[in-house]
Amino acid sequence: MSTQIPYIYTKEWGQVRYNLLIFLGFSSVFFPRLLDTLGAPSIINLAHFAIIPAIFLFVISKNPLSTSLQVLVAQRLLFSALIFLAVMTASALLNYAGAINVVADFFILTEPFIFLFIVIATPLSKKSFDQLNRWVRICMFLHIFLAYCQSILIRLGLLAVTSMTAEDNVQGVFYLSFGGHVVSGFVASAFAFYIWISADKQQTWLKAFLIGAVFYQILFSDAKQVIMILAIAWILLLLTKVADPMKLIRYAIIASIVGFILYWCIFNLEAFAAFKGWIRPGLYGPDGAATLLKTAPLRIIPSYYKSPLNLLLGLGPGHTVGRLGGWMIEKYYSLLAPLGVTSHPATEAIRTVWSDNSWLDSSLFSPLWGWAGVWGDLGILGLFSYLSLWWVVWQYVCKDGFSQFNVLAIFVNGFVFTQLEEPGYIISIMMLIGLRWHEQGNRILIG
Repeated sequence: MSTQIPYIYTKEWGQVRYNLLIFLGFSSVFFPRLLDTLGAPSIINLAHFAIIPAIFLFVISKNPLSTSLQVLVAQRLLFSALIFLAVMTASALLNYAGAINVVADFFILTEPFIFLFIVIATPLSKKSFDQLNRWVRICMFLHIFLAYCQSILIRLGLLAVTSMTAEDNVQGVFYLSFGGHVVSGFVASAFAFYIWISADKQQTWLKAFLIGAVFYQILFSDAKQVIMILAIAWILLLLTKVADPMKLIRYAIIASIVGFILYWCIFNLEAFAAFKGWIRPGLYGPDGAATLLKTAPLRIIPSYYKSPLNLLLGLGPGHTVGRLGGWMIEKYYSLLAPLGVTSHPATEAIRTVWSDNSWLDSSLFSPLWGWAGVWGDLGILGLFSYLSLWWVVWQYVCKDGFSQFNVLAIFVNGFVFTQLEEPGYIISIMMLIGLRWHEQGNRILIG
């Protein structure tokens, strides 16, 4: 049976309101880092945790789900989210974690799914969808333009480098944030791929120009891990196409050509010399410094288990190396402490290992990585219940290679750093996946 949603029409004034709401939710995540740097209160970085759920409740209350596909996606997401919340609550009770830990960690991890549902379930006319698409494209082009401006101004000495390296300060709209150059590169590359598959055939020049501009941005911002992770995601995408020989061959040929070009560039062009920093065999292997640092959470977290239940439920939300425990509690302690936030010595033990190996300064080797955080905080049950949310997205929303590729990139990122929970990155990707969903006709059109 077809999953296409029929076209339904109502008054146009409602359309403008709905696409503005989606754009408001997107903007609440896309621009706060820049506004914070320009002098806005740092609390603006947390505003999206109130804005996106409020938009979700409004959309649901005003537009009851009326199609089988909407109902199916909503039911599966809601069921998975409730199971995830139940596991998180059980973990908090077992480990005496604060109630605010549960609330904060739940929203951090489920907000992308809430936002994606808003995008795919909100009724849009063709006109309102085109407006939303145009607004998002303007934001993305602005992001890339700002990255180029930052690079030029830093080289001219007109923009001060206040922290990190000069290259790391090239972050576009995510200026200034730790790891912002990597987030910047991922968002820009996802947008370039989106334009590649969605723009008119007559716009080949624009596609080629944008791909080249983003690739150069990744180079001059020293966000080389973006290329590595996207390459791994592409290989994983190949493995999903085994049942379709023609796609497998086509994707494999593209991967081989790109891989050969990249290999040649690394060993022949100065612009790619930074990649050689990873090509140090002594770092790897069972006893390599990078291996031991990366796997530190897998050794340290179990050492704090007090009962067999910790294997199933972890050490509690916010108690290990997820975004909440690894970064947010420390950064927003003055705000969270009165609400009863709790922490755990496992976090500090892992941070100490990282500081003792500070010469491994690439986030590629960081012991604070997404999947370790979900597992460490919530155990095996929490990890599988969280994966069930991604399964719903993969099964019912990712209908083409673009969406699948970006979800796989998110998965790979979960093994590198905390991008799995980085709102600026993951909400931007969900926005593009949602737009692609609409373009493929999987939408309810009202207008």
